[in-house]
Amino acid sequence: MNDIKKRLANLSPKQREQVLEKLRQQQLIQTAKESQVIPVISREQVIPLSFAQQRLWFLEKMALSSNAYNMPLTLHLVGKLDYVALQKSLNQIIARHETLRTTFSEINGTPVQIIKPPFELELPKKDLSELTPSEATTKLQQLLQQENELSFNLEVDPPIRAGLFQLGTTEHILQITLHHIASDGWSLTVLPKELSAIYTAALEDQPSPLPPLPIQYADFAVWQKNYLQGQTLSSQLNYWKEKLLDLPQLQLPTDHPRPAVETFRGAGIPINIPAALTSKVKQLTQKQGTTLFMTLLAAFKVLLSRYSGQESVAVGSAIANRNRSEIEGLIGFFVNSLVMYTDLGGDPSFTEVLNRVKQTALEAYSHQDIPFEKLVEELQPERALSQNPLFQVVFAVQQSEIFKPSFNLPNLEVGWYEGAGAQMTVRFDIELHLWPVGEEIKGFCAYNTDLFSAETISRMVSHYQNLLSAAVETPSGPISQLPLMTEPELDQILVEWNNTKTDYPTDKCIHQLFEEQVEKTPDAIAVVFEQQKLTYSQLNSKANQLAHYLPKLGVVPETLVGICVERSVEMVVGLLAILKAGGAYVPLDPNYPQERLEYMFADSQVSVLLTQEQLLAQLPQHQAQVVFLDRDWEKIATETPEKVESEVSPQNLAYVIYTSGSTGKPKGVLVEHKGLCNLATVQIQAFQVNSNSRVLQFASLSFDASISEIVMALGSGASLYLGSRNTLMPGVGMSQWLRNNKITHITIPPSALAVMPKEELPDLKTIVVAGEACPPELISQWSVGRQFVNAYGPTESTVCATMAECSPESSVPPIGRPIGNTQIYILDRNLQPIPIGVPGEIYIGGVGLARGYLNQPQLTQEKFISHPLRNLTEERLYKTGDLARYLPDGNIEFLGRIDNQVKIRGFRIEPGEIESVLRRHPQVQQAVVIDREDTPGNKRLVAYFVPEPELEQNIQKMKGIELWPSIAEYYVYDELLYYAMTNDHRRNQSYQVAINQLVKDRVVVEIGTGKDAILARFCAKAGAKKIYALERDQETSQLAKACVDKLGLSAQIEIIHGDAMTVNLPELADVCVSEIVGAIGGSEGAAVIINNTRRFLKPDGAMIPERSVTKIAAVTIPEPLLNQPKFTKVSGYYTQKIFEQVGYPFDLRVCIKGFPQANLLSNREIFEDLDFTKSLDTELTHQIQLRIEKSGRLDGFLVWLNLHTIEGECIDILEHEHCWLPVYFPVFEPGIDVSEGDVIEAVCSRKL
Repeated sequence: MNDIKKRLANLSPKQREQVLEKLRQQQLIQTAKESQVIPVISREQVIPLSFAQQRLWFLEKMALSSNAYNMPLTLHLVGKLDYVALQKSLNQIIARHETLRTTFSEINGTPVQIIKPPFELELPKKDLSELTPSEATTKLQQLLQQENELSFNLEVDPPIRAGLFQLGTTEHILQITLHHIASDGWSLTVLPKELSAIYTAALEDQPSPLPPLPIQYADFAVWQKNYLQGQTLSSQLNYWKEKLLDLPQLQLPTDHPRPAVETFRGAGIPINIPAALTSKVKQLTQKQGTTLFMTLLAAFKVLLSRYSGQESVAVGSAIANRNRSEIEGLIGFFVNSLVMYTDLGGDPSFTEVLNRVKQTALEAYSHQDIPFEKLVEELQPERALSQNPLFQVVFAVQQSEIFKPSFNLPNLEVGWYEGAGAQMTVRFDIELHLWPVGEEIKGFCAYNTDLFSAETISRMVSHYQNLLSAAVETPSGPISQLPLMTEPELDQILVEWNNTKTDYPTDKCIHQLFEEQVEKTPDAIAVVFEQQKLTYSQLNSKANQLAHYLPKLGVVPETLVGICVERSVEMVVGLLAILKAGGAYVPLDPNYPQERLEYMFADSQVSVLLTQEQLLAQLPQHQAQVVFLDRDWEKIATETPEKVESEVSPQNLAYVIYTSGSTGKPKGVLVEHKGLCNLATVQIQAFQVNSNSRVLQFASLSFDASISEIVMALGSGASLYLGSRNTLMPGVGMSQWLRNNKITHITIPPSALAVMPKEELPDLKTIVVAGEACPPELISQWSVGRQFVNAYGPTESTVCATMAECSPESSVPPIGRPIGNTQIYILDRNLQPIPIGVPGEIYIGGVGLARGYLNQPQLTQEKFISHPLRNLTEERLYKTGDLARYLPDGNIEFLGRIDNQVKIRGFRIEPGEIESVLRRHPQVQQAVVIDREDTPGNKRLVAYFVPEPELEQNIQKMKGIELWPSIAEYYVYDELLYYAMTNDHRRNQSYQVAINQLVKDRVVVEIGTGKDAILARFCAKAGAKKIYALERDQETSQLAKACVDKLGLSAQIEIIHGDAMTVNLPELADVCVSEIVGAIGGSEGAAVIINNTRRFLKPDGAMIPERSVTKIAAVTIPEPLLNQPKFTKVSGYYTQKIFEQVGYPFDLRVCIKGFPQANLLSNREIFEDLDFTKSLDTELTHQIQLRIEKSGRLDGFLVWLNLHTIEGECIDILEHEHCWLPVYFPVFEPGIDVSEGDVIEAVCSRKL
């Protein structure tokens, strides 16, 4: 109370009045709630689940919860233990709390609670005292882990188990496991306290001293449903709907890809905030009038913002929800989750963040009555089985007493057992739990091990403490400046990993490196194109002649000279001549669109153009003086071949290359000689290029990789090999060309390498991939026995900035470390360095930095910035727009683009350029262009557009309709399809209705159980005596057995590997369960298999399903689908898998998802009727009549499945979305007109 008075005294009068008014309002709300007494309900009525229980029941029904919601309570008891009194005490607690003897079921699809009478809980005792201490500890860990992993069957099992492990005469471990559906963190303090009171009385043969409970959990569940209605519900919901509108998902960087289905595997890292820092945290807390929870949460939110790069952060926080006196002493699932959503935009001070978090928390507390589950139901966020909705990170500040026993047992020392199971269960991505201990704050950070490594979380914990320390020291400073890293960390990423100083010829231009090679190996082959070869001496002479000619046309240092030629020896001669004369070359690709070439001519204002006569007609009008390298050569050849003396220096321009621009216009990048000399020196050394090497010149001259290939070869004495455009088309021809010419070094985009046949290329020593992300499979295919380098670098950094040598074992290949004399900085949006593992933007410094952009000083200033970090030598940095992160070993992982720029086959492309052209089309209102990679290695541009109304009408007709291949016919199920099939809720529900009616206390055989044994588990839940689950595939049967063993169902379910046509069972079954049916049961093989399985059954045996009826109707195909039939991205993927399985493309059976019933033209007839309760005829013929019920165009017939699992329970796959799809038989092309009343007669024949 004194603490509250002190805080109020520190507030201004206005603030004090606001707080008091808030307290008065909360007291009124609480008084109103307290006045609504929770009534005790009749146990004869149907008892619903609470909102919180409903979510866990849903997860249980989907078989997703497994052991994730087990809540173990593990006590270390030292002293004299009375086993009988302990067991008696536990059973009295169970008798006292209905929730501990409640099971769950469904009535007409609605989950209900079923309260069982008190029962005697078994307390099995395991004696480990005969083992050595180390053996006992190991065995105990195994047993505790097994207990933790054992899931509850909520329909059968009470939600509590217990076990006792004896380590010695006076040492025991008591483990009590509760399911979260009947318990929460508060409950784990209620139970031990009641155990203490009852056990103490039991030792004296006294009855329980505890007063009767005023209500039970069932009373609360009914009251909660009644209370949260009308105005009470809407007022709470309205707040949350407004607060969480457009709630962004927290994008924390992970070490591993998120699995498709959450596994809840976890671990924890301890955290200890020392006394000195704790004291300062408490001082700031008091000064700001907040709570310890708010201050610690504010720092955590800043950390998450810095890690994710997001300004809005949502964190989950548990609240006990025990704000009524009658429920304080109950064991049950009361805890509620609040979404603490705070906007950190505007780079506020930490003090301001603290105020925002305080406001968020107070508002959340004022609207805490609405259960989280109800909130999710109302908000309907995008759901995924891989993560929690609304928030994925949890923060909690607990009272210290929760984490140490606050109760006693007579004659016993009681403590928590520290080693209670090696595997931690974590229900969120990250959970930060803190609690005060004396003068310190302790805690742990739990994390999902599927997503994060221990090293990453350890760093995060360290950064949290660093940030918290800085925040309380300078709370008025902007949060962007609060340091996360220690000085050693900063030194490592800023200095150590950028220590790249190496020697290179700082006084030379790039053509002078070539001239040095001319002196060394004049007669060595320098360049080869088809039948043409030039030695170094010959190439130098020709280049010198042209270089002497160019100054007569006004070429001096910094003069821009255009070069527009086809691949040829002349291309290399022209490029060298321009450099020797002091000019800078501007490549102009003759294959570019006229509009782009016109802009480049106008922007560069090249005064001289080198070209070939046959290309003149392809060029736009321009003012440059033209030199034809073919027609004018006789005149050029009169010049001296001696060395050219020019005043060009390493600081002069070497070339200008145009790259894509966001404004729709390309931009010219100005690159100097010094960067090229550094690049040549680095690559020659790194790739071991020498006079025996043969380097491929693959890239277009308009792409900066071309100059890398040229200087790598001509600067080392190697031979540069050029090929024609057709020769270098990736594929078989190019592969043969590489082999025939014994090429040793190639630089190639990954997408081009991906289409190369994997052939023996014994001479190929080095492959450099660059220009786009490289898939791991390319590395494993091409890196064996040779050097494989993944390189990265924008044009603005002179081709290459980083490189990584990759091995066949490489998973996601990094882009490596900076090359010589290059620095890489990964910075956040506030230009602050960020930690290992955290995404940020790449900034590049060093000698390779371009001068800027031609004629664009403003853009140059924006992209080439002054170095923001002190005490570092680089004057400028290039802002790449590329997203990346440091890996722990110093390598860099490329993550994509921050803006919309993409790379296709190595070329930088601004989608904005294409979008601007699309918008000019008269039928397009708006357009957006993205890159897509439907098949690995084949990236392409895809345009989406908003059409004009007329076009929109046709598009709407296609909405929701998809073409699919017949998956079941070719069995191409993968994890995604298997998951979709096993989690088809309508199908599962229909099967469960039949199973629940037929299998209790009976023997069941299941045909084709699958890796998760879903139907067998349904049978086990329904009380089957024994289930024999058959699986033909050996690997799948092993997975099914592991699943059954883990769930503790191996005594009930026996997995049998074998073919249902040949295997025998130990006994005859009462019921056969199967799901091997498709859209047409007979043709897909189900009928024969199920016919044969009748031999497993007793004479009166039952079948699930009992009947499969395939319906047929005449249809007209929707116009857009008829005019443009094609598979979707996903269905096309499975079509390709089928083609690969068969070995070639073919006309396959097509299914239609979302077929509109309005397009059925006739009545529905029976195409096939399989009664599985009887022996089926393998050959059968019957006639049908389809009567046309509305006029239209008849294109073909649709057939679809009606599956009757039991009488009165039918799955109609045309009525709802299912894992099975209707099949379409095209008959008429083009379609024929039919009229109402027309009749189609057909004969349906079955031959199995």
